[in-house]
Amino acid sequence: MQDLLLNIDAGTIDWSRAQFALTAIYHWLFVPLTLGLAVIMGICETFYYRRRDEFWKQTAKFWQKLFGVNFAMGVATGIILEFEFGTNWSNYSWFVGDIFGAPLAIEGIVAFFMESTFVAVMFFGWKKVSPGFHLASTWLTGIGATLSAWWILVANAWMQNPVGCAFNPDTMRNEMVDFMAVAFSPFAVSKFFHTVISAWIVGAVFVVAVSCWYLLKKRHVRMAKESIRIASVVGLVAALGAAMTGHKAAYDVAQVQPMKLAAMEGLYNGGTDQGLTVFALVNPLGQSDYEHQPEPPLKVAVPNALSFLATNSFHGYVPGINDILNGYVRPDGTREPSADEKIASGRLAISALSDYRKARHEGRDADAQAALKVFRENQQYFGYGYVKDKHQLVPPVAINFYAFRVMVGLGCLFILFFALVAVLAFKIPFLSIFTRRLLAALGLLDEAEADVPASGSQPRWLCWAAVIMVPLAYIASESGWLVAEFGRQPWTIQDMLPTWAAVSDLNSGSVALTFVLFLILFTTMLAVEINILLKQIKKGPEL
Repeated sequence: MQDLLLNIDAGTIDWSRAQFALTAIYHWLFVPLTLGLAVIMGICETFYYRRRDEFWKQTAKFWQKLFGVNFAMGVATGIILEFEFGTNWSNYSWFVGDIFGAPLAIEGIVAFFMESTFVAVMFFGWKKVSPGFHLASTWLTGIGATLSAWWILVANAWMQNPVGCAFNPDTMRNEMVDFMAVAFSPFAVSKFFHTVISAWIVGAVFVVAVSCWYLLKKRHVRMAKESIRIASVVGLVAALGAAMTGHKAAYDVAQVQPMKLAAMEGLYNGGTDQGLTVFALVNPLGQSDYEHQPEPPLKVAVPNALSFLATNSFHGYVPGINDILNGYVRPDGTREPSADEKIASGRLAISALSDYRKARHEGRDADAQAALKVFRENQQYFGYGYVKDKHQLVPPVAINFYAFRVMVGLGCLFILFFALVAVLAFKIPFLSIFTRRLLAALGLLDEAEADVPASGSQPRWLCWAAVIMVPLAYIASESGWLVAEFGRQPWTIQDMLPTWAAVSDLNSGSVALTFVLFLILFTTMLAVEINILLKQIKKGPEL
């Protein structure tokens, strides 16, 4: 088995990874807007249910229409993404299918059918069901989409931190032993909240941008102002929530994926009292010479902040890339083995497993038990046995370093953006006048308008800024996923199965062909969606 896995064409591995990354990136273009719009359209319909104002009904129907277009595209790419586990990653599916398949099956049977059922009522039931039942259908559609995200993120979190499972040497498969540990692991919970809340930011930015475009065109002004108020609150709460859940997610990463954190920080040599890097000149074209370079040049850091982020102590110890490769002693006195020691232990585990299976087949029970004992003693580092060089254990530092800073930097920008939009939209007397005077002092507002009470409208420059924020929101969202997935390389399952041992034994040319076909298909789907969305936005609500 080991020889088969290690002799798979390198081109097949690269193209399979590229194809899966392509599908995941395109799929994630649709998911955040689905989750974000679900909240905002639910709030709009709740106002209609409470006030029975036809304006709110048409506002809700408008955002639901845009939700529907995006929802359909997300479903199409999501189905393809799940099928790729079987087509391109069959060794992975065989090795952990008993565990990984469970949350995906629950997502399909429960969450997906739930949202698919109620989305039909939401779109076609306005005159067929009571307002209360329709409102419930709208919220249940959003809850169903969020539950889908929950189970998918549970599956992804298990790949990052495999828990609740045991390896069966007789079947050569990992089997689930604790469903609750898999479904509610701390890693899964923090990943879910951070991901879903960040998706609300995308939806809120989108709604503010569309509404500001209407203000610029002097169309549907009331709908635009009311939608901006709702979206600014949702966006501000989400942006602040993303910052708080991001801290918890970073802490979890530090506990179970220290190499990912080191790559995110460009931290070559760790220690106590580590600062959080604001900027550093990490080589963007390849891996830096981290073994002989004490730290990236031009490094600017916030003192002790990384230690706090990783350990909840400003003086905590954070290992760097070299520490993890060469081994280090934890603050509690326990020693973390070096990468070479883990590789040697992993190879011993693979050899012992082969001896066990051979002895069992030949009926040599005593030899089988002896081999099994050796395997169990070294099982923790089984996946390292497929690693040829310890440097393969270092993820792409530049991608993780810069993507993390793009995500965090844009997250801070969104907090300021939504706070400014909310102050101006809600016409808060003191804050509104103060903000308008500040904008006037910065040259962003006419002096004559500075002391004029706000009308709930946004300055023209802010409306255009809102439109520009849409691609920035997607860049921030995709950057988060780049960190999550590139950061755990080379592992398909952290410390258990590297990518080259998880791939299907396919012809690289076939995978390359399907990559090109998917690229054309997904790009076409994205172009079609953008075209439909723009037409619907231009058409506007039926007010």
